[in-house]
Amino acid sequence: MKQIEVTILGQGYLLACPEGGETRLQAAVATVDREMTAIRDAGRTRARERIAVLAALNIAYQLAERQSLDRAMPP
Repeated sequence: MKQIEVTILGQGYLLACPEGGETRLQAAVATVDREMTAIRDAGRTRARERIAVLAALNIAYQLAERQSLDRAMPP
């Protein structure tokens, strides 16, 4: 497993990444960074831990919505 260095909300992280998964992991990092930045910039909170929890909830809700729509569509 390789490691890649990423930045989320201005902080660097070294993440383990399976071979061939770099593009998918980078997309996930971009999504998390975008959500966290939007929450921080909206001025709702400055606490990094709270921003991370709110971003995780937003992303999980979006995923649940997408899965619900996928199930509702006929094959």
